[in-house]
Amino acid sequence: MSYVCGTIAIVGRPNVGKSTLLNHLVGQKISITSRKAQTTRHRVTGIVTQPNAQFVFVDTPGFQTKHVNALNKTMNRSVVQSLAQTDVVLFVVEAMKFGEADRLLISLLPTTRPVLLVMNKIDREKDKGALLPFMDDVSKEFAFAALVPVSAKQGTQLDTLLEAIAPHLPKNPAMFGEDEITDRNERFLASEFVREKLFRLLGEELPYSTSVEIEKFEVVGKLRRIFASILVEKDNQKAIVIGEKGAKLKIIGTDARKDMEKLFGGPVYLELHVKVKSGWADDERTLKRLGYE
Repeated sequence: MSYVCGTIAIVGRPNVGKSTLLNHLVGQKISITSRKAQTTRHRVTGIVTQPNAQFVFVDTPGFQTKHVNALNKTMNRSVVQSLAQTDVVLFVVEAMKFGEADRLLISLLPTTRPVLLVMNKIDREKDKGALLPFMDDVSKEFAFAALVPVSAKQGTQLDTLLEAIAPHLPKNPAMFGEDEITDRNERFLASEFVREKLFRLLGEELPYSTSVEIEKFEVVGKLRRIFASILVEKDNQKAIVIGEKGAKLKIIGTDARKDMEKLFGGPVYLELHVKVKSGWADDERTLKRLGYE
């Protein structure tokens, strides 16, 4: 068989499980997750290599229709660029949930490249008999190349998904080494792990007003020394992130450090500070410095 290799965009509205899907396909946590919508802000590449194929997945932010600040415009632009630049598109929907936000994104799907419909979270639906009629209804919205029901969280049907993608990839040599799982560097991954803890450990709204900037990243032998700043909009937000006697910030740092050590395969020293930078999400210069494309 000829070797195939190509890029696959994973798109969908916020909170349909795109990052969980990427992590389980790759077999490592490289894209952060939380129960809150819009956790993913950057395009994150995950690489799956098999004997006859290499799949280069691009996890994208959930397409945002409600907020219009510079950050969300940048994230939406990232989605549109991924749709235009990849070989295959996975359009992910949540089982038994399809609304206007999904329909809006369908209107952006390319008609010149294969688009696969991926119905995620099938494990949550007790009435399994309802899944196929639902998928059939969604399939009428667009000319999908294939329909694949999966549970990203449980790893169900992921091999079937790869089998459905492979015939649509171009004949190319591998783009990455067989041991590589992402094109993102450790500095980026470190900032994302801290940001994930903000989404998981803070209230409903506060994480959306925060970002993370790596001030210094040093490797000394097997030890990684990481100094990071958490950006917030207001002084009262800074107090919440730090917590009473620094308790909340300590939990954020400890949990993030454990994830880093697991992925990097060595000890990590992590030092966090909280800075107030009003309007950072609408400041193009700050967004560029923070790595938003």
